[in-house]
Amino acid sequence: MSLVRPAELSATSYRNPKLYSPKGSNDSSTLSTQTFSSDKHKTLYVADPYSAESYEYFLDSPVEEIANPSSSGISGNSTNPQDYFESQSPDADSFDEDKMRLKLQELERALLEDNDDENDEEINCSSQSMEVDGEWTDPIQNELLHDSPKESSSSESNVSSISSNKEISQASPQTPKQLLYNCAGALSEGNIKGASTMISELRQMVSIQGDPAQRIAAYMVEGLAARVASSGKFIYRSLKCKEPPSSYRLAAMQVLFEVCPCFKFGFMAANGAIIEACKDEKMVHIIDFDINQGNQYIKLIQTLANRLGKPPHLRLTGVDDPESVQRPVGGLNIIGQRLEKLAEALKVPFEFQAVASRTSIVNTSMLDCRPGEALLVNFAFQLHHMPDESVSTVNQRDQLLRMVKSLRPKLVTVVEQDVNTNTTPFFPRFIEAYNYYSAVFDSLDAALPRDSQDRMNVERQCLARDIVNIVACEGEERIERYEVAGKWRARMTMAGFTSCPMSTSITDSIRELIRPYCDRYKVKEEAGALHFGWENKSLIVASAWR
Repeated sequence: MSLVRPAELSATSYRNPKLYSPKGSNDSSTLSTQTFSSDKHKTLYVADPYSAESYEYFLDSPVEEIANPSSSGISGNSTNPQDYFESQSPDADSFDEDKMRLKLQELERALLEDNDDENDEEINCSSQSMEVDGEWTDPIQNELLHDSPKESSSSESNVSSISSNKEISQASPQTPKQLLYNCAGALSEGNIKGASTMISELRQMVSIQGDPAQRIAAYMVEGLAARVASSGKFIYRSLKCKEPPSSYRLAAMQVLFEVCPCFKFGFMAANGAIIEACKDEKMVHIIDFDINQGNQYIKLIQTLANRLGKPPHLRLTGVDDPESVQRPVGGLNIIGQRLEKLAEALKVPFEFQAVASRTSIVNTSMLDCRPGEALLVNFAFQLHHMPDESVSTVNQRDQLLRMVKSLRPKLVTVVEQDVNTNTTPFFPRFIEAYNYYSAVFDSLDAALPRDSQDRMNVERQCLARDIVNIVACEGEERIERYEVAGKWRARMTMAGFTSCPMSTSITDSIRELIRPYCDRYKVKEEAGALHFGWENKSLIVASAWR
C-alpha cells in the first residue's frame, strides 16, 4: 500500500469520495492528523536523471502521464520490547530482453512454486443493484461499444465457448464468483464481446453496500471493465474523475494500517524487532524507504522514551517521492516536524533527514550513514512496488536489496502482503487476487461495522485502486506486484541476507494481543517470519534479516 506518486497530482477514481456512493450518501473522512512545527530537519532533493518514461505513475499518478508511459502512548519502564506490545542487475543493452525474461521466469518457477490453491467455495449473494458514480462507469461503458485490438484477434472458438457458457448460465444461474471467473477466462482468451456481456450482467448482481462477497465482486467487476475498456494504456484515462482532497486517501490508509488487525500487527512486529535491535545501542540510524505518515515512528519514539536508562540518539532518514501524495498536506517536512516535536517532548535525542527521491535512484551517498551508528532499515509495504525481472532485466527490486546489504545494516525489517499478484498470466493472477481480497474484506467486516464510514473509505480509497491496478494493468503500468513469503525469502537470501527469527517475546505478545479479537484472526510463525491472517488465509507477513 503505497504512497509513491508522480509529477502532477491529478485525479484517480479510487480517491473519489462519490465513488460507488449510494444515492443520498455523504462520504467524508472522520480522521484527522495532528501535526507539529519545527525547523530542525533537512530535506535532500534529488534530481531524477531518468526520462519521463520511468516510474512516474506510481499509483497516484495523473492519468494523462500513465496513458503516455513515460496516537497512542507507550507506558512502562522496561528494556524488554514486549512492553511495546502490551501498551497497545546486469545492463539490459547486452541481452535479448525477451529471452532473458523467459530464462528468469523459468528460474523463478524452478526455485519456488506458486501456491495458488484455494478453497473454491460458493458465494451466495443477494440481487442488489449497484449505484455507481457515472464518472467511473461512463467512460468504460463507452469504450465497450468499440472494438479493441484484443477483440479483433479473438477466434471463433472463443466466441462459441462463451456462447456455450451463456447457455449454461441461462439453464442454471451462476453466482457472482462463478460469473467473475468466466469473465476473466474470456478476457484471458481475448473474447472482449463475451466478457462485456458478462460485465453488464454482473453489474446487476452486486453491490458495494452488501456483504463482503458482494463488495469484492463489485470492485473486481470494475477492474474487469477497466481492462476491457482500456486494453492497458488507456486504463487510468478511462477511470478519470474529479480529484478529491488527498486527506481522504491518507485517512483511509491510517485506518487500514492501524485498525485492521492483520496490518496493525505487521507494523507492531517490525517495531518489536527494531526495539530489540536498539537495546544497548547509544546511536541508532533507521532508514525507511516508504515512511508514509510516520505513524510507525510515533509509537517507536514513545517506546524508547519509556525504557529504563537513557534512550539512544535516534536518527531517522525518510525516503519518499518528491511528488508524493503527502505534498498537498505538507510532505516530508511536516512528517519530520511532527516527529521532532514529539521526540523533544519525550526527551529522546532525535534527528530527521528527508530524502526526497524515487527509491529507484537512491544511492548510498544520499543516506548519510555514519560510523558508530547501529544501522537499521525498514521496508513496510514498499518493496512490492519496485519493478523486478518480470518487468525488465534491469531488476530494480533486487538491485535495491543488494544496495541495502552493502550498507551492512544491523537489521532489516520487511512487512508485505502475502499474495502473488506478480505472476504474468492474467487468469491465475485474477483468481489469486479474488481469493486474497475476499479474505481482506471478511476481516474488515469483523474489525469495523458494516455501515462504518472508515470501512467504506478503506475499501474505496485503498483496496479498490489496488484491485483495479492488479486486474486491469499489465507491464510497467501494473504497480501492485505482491509476492508470497517464500519468494521474499528467496530474494532476501540471494541478496546476501540471513533470516533473523522474531523473538519469543514478540511472538507471545502479539498472540496475547490478538486474543480479544475475533477468533478467525490467526497468527503463526513459519520459517522465522510472523504470518497474520484470516482463518486459513495468510494476509500479512513480517520478517527480520541481517
